[in-house]
Order: sequence, then structure tokens, then C-alpha cells
Amino acid sequence: METSELLKKVRQIEIKTRGLSRNIFAGQYHSAFKGRGMAFSEVREYQFGDDIRDIDWNVTARYVRPYVKVFEEERELTVVLMIDVSGSKDFGTVSQMKKDVVTEIAATLAFSAIQNNDKIGVIFFSDKVEKFIPPQKGKRHILYIIRELIDFQPDDKKTNISQALRYLTNAIKKRCTAFLISDFIDNNNYQDALTIANRKHDVVAIQVYDRRETELPPVGLIKIKDAETGVEQWVDSSSGRVRNGYKKWWDNRQEEMNNTFTKCRVDTVSVRTEDDYVKSLLALFGKRN
Repeated sequence: METSELLKKVRQIEIKTRGLSRNIFAGQYHSAFKGRGMAFSEVREYQFGDDIRDIDWNVTARYVRPYVKVFEEERELTVVLMIDVSGSKDFGTVSQMKKDVVTEIAATLAFSAIQNNDKIGVIFFSDKVEKFIPPQKGKRHILYIIRELIDFQPDDKKTNISQALRYLTNAIKKRCTAFLISDFIDNNNYQDALTIANRKHDVVAIQVYDRRETELPPVGLIKIKDAETGVEQWVDSSSGRVRNGYKKWWDNRQEEMNNTFTKCRVDTVSVRTEDDYVKSLLALFGKRN
């Protein structure tokens, strides 16, 4: 993409997603994603029911009556966007490609994080980690992330979610909130890696998919190409048996994916390319409050 076109696109994404994060998500994001721990705030006199482990013995000795330490939740988070950049993102049949929706969702989350004074980083992955942007704060950092979201070109087209999750577990030392944004079209089993990652961090899964991935239209003989492997094949979509078989494959895949998230205790939401992702994100935030 040419520089002028890229900058124009960055500006468009910034205007739309910054407004969404400021006007819609400010309160919901703040309450849905908690700080990573408790920080000392002040001392006050002991009250009935206080935990005796919180007694500040130095202050108690000074005033000859018991005082306890008061703690506040640390609001600052580290947020990591895990962005699937495999070949299947270059697909869309209604109004937008999957990668365009992924970009807008990621940018909206990034602006929400910055408004909450959180650090934000990005892991771009295919069947390997393509690029890691370490967590930082600030508008310049956000705009750099948006440029990469729009224009990043991966080396590989396949998908391996486990690789990305293992990288997250090892690279980010302190607990973070990680948004795993993908269509989850991955033939590898990622349950173990997701379980381990979600024990250390707070992983949230956002699936982006297209309506045409869920069922075949009855339009006769069509050529289908796997964007990740390049394999092409002709399919007779006028056959009810073929269409039913395809839909069954999709439904089984979705069930397996959702079962994995349930077993790993990972909050999740699915977003269709033609739908309003704002409602989906608000529903996700609502689950966590």
C-alpha cells in the first residue's frame, strides 16, 4: 500500500475506532478488565471484621491501638492483541473482509486500553510468530500498531494458534489481558497451550468469521480454494448432500472450538463480518461484569 493511501486509511480507522472506544466502551472496558493486583493505599483504624493479617504493627505500636493497611486494585493493565494474519483472513463476501473487521476490533480495543492508561502490545502470528510489538503507552504507539494492522504482510499463510500462545506465555512475564483475535481455522489442537496461557494471563477469544464459511449457496459448480494451502477443488453446490455435509463440518468445528474455550475457562464472542461488532464486544464485556 502506498504511503499516502496508508496514512489515509490509518486516519479513517483512528477516527472511527477512537470515537467508539471513547463514547461506548470507556466504562465497560474499565470494569470488565481488572487490574493485575493490589497496591497499598493508606492505613486506618481497625474495625470489627477486618483481617488481622492486614494490621500494620508499626503504626499500631505508635498509636497504641490497632491500625490496618488499606489496599486498592492496581488499575494499570498490560494488554496484548494476538492477531491471526494467516491466509484465511483475506476472505469476505458481504461488506468487509475478515482482516478489515479484525483491524477495526483491534484498533478499538487499543484505544480503549490507552484511555484506561494501559500498556498495549501486539503479537502477529500465522503458523509462527510473525512479529512482536512490545507493550507501550501513548498515541504514537497506537498509530504505529494501526499502521501494522492495516499493512502487515506475513511470511506464511498457515495457522498455528498453539505457537502464538506459547510465545505469549514465555514472552510476557507479568500477568496481562490477551485478546486472541482469529477465525480459529486451525487443524492443530491448541487446548493445552490455551490452558497454560490462561493460567498465567487473562485470555479472551474473539472469533471473526464470514457467513459464506457457514454454508454453501446453491449456485451450481463452484471452485473452492483453501487460502492457507492453495489447494483448489470443484464443488457441486446444487447438491443438497454436499451443502448439508459442508454445514455439518462447520457446525462440528464451531462446537469443538466452543468446547475448548469452555474447558479452558476462556471468555469468547463470535463476530460475523457483516454484523455490528460493537454489540458483540459490549456483550463480551457484559459477561465479565
